[in-house]
Amino acid sequence: MAKTTDIQIEKSRNLIGGLRRHLSERGATGFTIGDIDQMEQAVSQLAEASAEVDRLREELAPKVKHMNEIMLHVKTDYAEYKKKLKGYYPQERWFDYGIPDKR
Repeated sequence: MAKTTDIQIEKSRNLIGGLRRHLSERGATGFTIGDIDQMEQAVSQLAEASAEVDRLREELAPKVKHMNEIMLHVKTDYAEYKKKLKGYYPQERWFDYGIPDKR
C-alpha cells in the first residue's frame, strides 16, 4: 500500500476503535453504531482497493520496463536511420522520408 493510504487506514481504524469504546457517550459525539459501521466499511473498501492497486503495480512494473527497453531501441534506430538519410539526401528530400527536421 502507498504510505499515505496506510497512514489513513491506520488513523481511521484507530478512530473507529475509539468511537466503539466510547459509544455510551454518543450523546456528546452524535455518532450512531450505523455511522461507525459505515465508516468501517469504507475503510475496509479502501484497504481492498489499495491491495488491488499494489497487485496491479507489481504486474505493471516489468511490462513498463520492457516497453521502455523497446522504446530505447526504436529511438536509437530512428536516430541512426535519420542520420543516414540526412547524409545521403539533400535537405529538400528529407520530408519525403518523414524527417521534419530543418537545419
